[in-house]
Amino acid sequence: MSHSDTEIPDTLATPSPSLAIRQAMAGDYQRIVDLDTETSGVSKPDYWQDIFNQYVGVEDNQRYLLVADLAGETVGFALGEVRAWEFGSPPCGWVFGLGVTADVREHRVGSVLVQAMFSHFRSDGVASVRTNVSRRDTLNLSFFRSLGMTAGPYVQLEFS
Repeated sequence: MSHSDTEIPDTLATPSPSLAIRQAMAGDYQRIVDLDTETSGVSKPDYWQDIFNQYVGVEDNQRYLLVADLAGETVGFALGEVRAWEFGSPPCGWVFGLGVTADVREHRVGSVLVQAMFSHFRSDGVASVRTNVSRRDTLNLSFFRSLGMTAGPYVQLEFS
């Protein structure tokens, strides 16, 4: 997996008038589980229940579960938070979940979701964003690079 770090851009993509980005609500749980299963190939309802407990309906915690509604249908989500990591890393935004249904991937829904996340992070006072993407995941590597993200200053290490 690679580690990306970028300064948060100031401009947001112009969404379609029928595209709305909002914070997730409790009633979005099953749709997000379904979207994640569709995009990742793995059903993780317990994981998402934990995420909803920590992110949904909790004010001012610098954690965001955003959803994209297109023409009234939820078609995507983005998950992220502000964190200060070990070994001297200053607070920064982390995007660690993104899913967009296949039939709207070419409509910039993912870009608008991530840029909305960038806006939240900027409001929280952080200047950089990071994510982890598998070196083999060329689709997501290309996507995050298209948003200006590049290899960051930290090296991810793994033991198996």
